[in-house]
Amino acid sequence: MHSLRQRINTRDESGFTLIELLVVLIIIGILLAIAVPSYLGFRDKAQKTGAAADVREAIPSLEGWYSDNNTYVGINDAAGKPTTTGGVNNTGLVGYDSGMSKNLVLFGSASGYCISEANGGHFAKVVGPGGSVQTDPTVTGLCTSATG
Repeated sequence: MHSLRQRINTRDESGFTLIELLVVLIIIGILLAIAVPSYLGFRDKAQKTGAAADVREAIPSLEGWYSDNNTYVGINDAAGKPTTTGGVNNTGLVGYDSGMSKNLVLFGSASGYCISEANGGHFAKVVGPGGSVQTDPTVTGLCTSATG
C-alpha cells in the first residue's frame, strides 16, 4: 500500500515546457524567414530562364521553315497578326515542330520574324534573323510585328 501512495504523489515531469515550445517556434520562424525569399528568387530566375530557353529553342525550327519555304510568312496561323502556339490549329510553325512551347507568340514576314514568350511576368523575345534572345528588363512585351 505504501508503494501505491508513493506512486500517486510523484508527479510525472516528462514533456515540454512552454518556453521550450516557444524557442522551437522562434527557430522555425527564423528558418522560414531565410528560406522563403530564397525560394521566390529561385522561382523568378527559373521563369526568366525558361522563357528565354523556349524562345531560343524555336529558332532552329524557324530557320528550317525558312529553308523549306524561302519566307517566314506562314509561321503564324493568321497572316498579319501575331499568333500564340497554344491554339488548336496545328498549322504554321506548330505543325512544323509540334514539340515547341505552347506559350510562344510568333510573327513572320517575308524577311524577318519575331518570337516572344511571357512566363510568370518575365518576357523573352528575339527578332531575327540573326537576333539574340533578349530578356528582362530590356523586353517590355510580346511580339506585335516582325520587328518586335
